[in-house]
Amino acid sequence: MRVLMMLKNSRGLLALAASATLILWIGQFTDIDLRLADMTFDRARGVFPLQHAWFAEQFNHVILKAVLSCLGGAAVVLALRDVWRPHLDWAPARRLGMRVLAMSAISVPVVVSLLKRASTSHCPWDLERYGSHAPYIRLLEWMPAGIDAGHCLPGGHASSALWLIAIAAFWWPEQPRKALGVGALMMAFALGVGIIQQLRGAHFLTHTLWSAWIACAVVMANYSLAKRQTFGYSSVPRNATLLKQ
Repeated sequence: MRVLMMLKNSRGLLALAASATLILWIGQFTDIDLRLADMTFDRARGVFPLQHAWFAEQFNHVILKAVLSCLGGAAVVLALRDVWRPHLDWAPARRLGMRVLAMSAISVPVVVSLLKRASTSHCPWDLERYGSHAPYIRLLEWMPAGIDAGHCLPGGHASSALWLIAIAAFWWPEQPRKALGVGALMMAFALGVGIIQQLRGAHFLTHTLWSAWIACAVVMANYSLAKRQTFGYSSVPRNATLLKQ
């Protein structure tokens, strides 16, 4: 079993390395980002038509984000409640999954936000190419002197949904197919949230992809940290067990 877990962990790390290489290649050596942004920009009017559309700006960026934040807060509260007063009927897998979910609800948006603050990349709607002021700079290129950092990479809004991929932890590794299926479904939802931002001119494709990559790495790290503890009845205080009897 230990060898099997090591193999699964190594596969996960290899997948992260391969996907990071692919995303870096897309952003550094192709014009896919620009081509997709060009498709959403109306050059005749000089605007991104969906930038202020109600569904994209109000529902996706405000309402949905608030709902997801509340769900994340609820996950944190449930996990903390279980730490303070453990649910005696929770199986170890459920306890582990809830703690990974709660940790991810906090850490995924925080890590993405911190990296975003440190980045120099600008959003599409800030570029000269789309009628604004900033040059287009790829990830491994230096920002020209006199140009302020854009703080737009990775995509922050997608991270409000990307922590949901941690739901897969409830079934991993006992039911790997179900875990991967749930994780893929949550990833598709989160990418959809990010793509709507791209349609507004708020991000490039690679901004969203880097957010997804970071979320996967953070969730994997959270799972490893949570797995170090024992989440069975051994984690339930003795007095709580006596009370149940």
